[in-house]
Amino acid sequence: MKLNFPMSPSQTLMRRLPVALFTLCAALGAAQEAWSQASTRPRSVEADSILVVVNDEVITRNELEERTRAIEGRMKAQKMAIPPYAEFRKQLLERMIVDRAQLQLAKESGIRVDDSMLDRAISRIAESNKMSLQDFRNQIEREGTSFARFREDIRDDITMQRVREREVDNRIQISQAEVDHYIDVEANSLLEQQELNLAQILIRIPENASAEQIAQRRQRADDVMRQVRSGGDFAKIAATYSDASDALKGGELGWRPKDRLPELFVEAVAKLKAGQISQMIKSPNGFHIVKLIDQRVATVAKQNPLKDTIQQTHVRHILIKVNQVVSAADAKRKLQDLRARLINKAATFDELAKLHSNDGSASKGGDLGWIYPGDTVPEFERAMDGLAIGEISEPVESQFGQHLIEVTERKKEDLSQDRQRLLARQVLRDRKLEEANQEWLRQLRDRAYVEFRDAEK
Repeated sequence: MKLNFPMSPSQTLMRRLPVALFTLCAALGAAQEAWSQASTRPRSVEADSILVVVNDEVITRNELEERTRAIEGRMKAQKMAIPPYAEFRKQLLERMIVDRAQLQLAKESGIRVDDSMLDRAISRIAESNKMSLQDFRNQIEREGTSFARFREDIRDDITMQRVREREVDNRIQISQAEVDHYIDVEANSLLEQQELNLAQILIRIPENASAEQIAQRRQRADDVMRQVRSGGDFAKIAATYSDASDALKGGELGWRPKDRLPELFVEAVAKLKAGQISQMIKSPNGFHIVKLIDQRVATVAKQNPLKDTIQQTHVRHILIKVNQVVSAADAKRKLQDLRARLINKAATFDELAKLHSNDGSASKGGDLGWIYPGDTVPEFERAMDGLAIGEISEPVESQFGQHLIEVTERKKEDLSQDRQRLLARQVLRDRKLEEANQEWLRQLRDRAYVEFRDAEK
């Protein structure tokens, strides 16, 4: 069964064996040698060794073996062709190096994902797969991964996603001229909203590469292109050779609106039919080969979407944050008590928000002002949109905690000029995000201290 993840499937970084365990194994080895006069060490010591040093941490052979088994199992479950074993392990090891560098940066920056946040994320994954949490857990374990390991993989995924968002956002520059052009030209031409499902193979060029290095990478890209053109399985070739973070997913980017993809990719596939491959594309990150998996029309707009009228909602809330002291169940019970007081008119929303809300809006009686679509997290927005004016919601869970929500007003109006520019900037940012993310990962990898200690290189 293929499971759908709202984030990239687990970028596994296995934990090192504790120093005490290595010490114990070494001591047992010495004792065994003394007792038996044998020249070989005990199997427990031989089973593991350091493969790579990444800055001040190590990746061991056991970690790579565990990672290999987990990813291989998921690829088989999704009926993806598995690359040749040596290349497969090489790709996995490179992915582990990049992931380890990201997690190290997150730790240095104080970015962490607590258990309550992790539980909510896993519940959303189960929900997106239309499963109960227990059924989802059973499915994960049937595919050969312990649920405890899966939880830590997802924790790492969320952590890396957060550090990328923080680091990459600052790198994306959008000029006023680009915003003006989008509003005046591109948005007006959107008679239909096309979505593309693309896959890519990236042959990365190192930072500050010499002419010789660039020529070598071009030769590798040409070799990969010949394999693709001769009918090779694109997903398998991507998993074998691509340096992109999506390599182990067959290079697939997933369905995205056409105007939120890199312009280079859109131009490269503009005249292609589903299943066809682009010409070689060169970007600052390296050489790309892009496949158009499929395309579709998502919506039809009769006018510029940046000039349509749009519904705004005036809303207020009471937030109880979940932490080590206050569980999700405790927060929910507290809000149910507060809701009962509101329904019975024993207190006003303004009073209870000022007394109990953990949000910055508490001093304003929980008032969040006028909200546009997309301004809040999906769980909050869905609950808000389902309320009548003056109705108090049941407790609503989001990544921030538990909320009570009340809608006080609704209105429709034309988008302000500031709002139009904000939406245009968001579209342009999404368009540049993929390239900026790959550029940041390339620099992070090139600047990390990486020392290979074993043959796998």
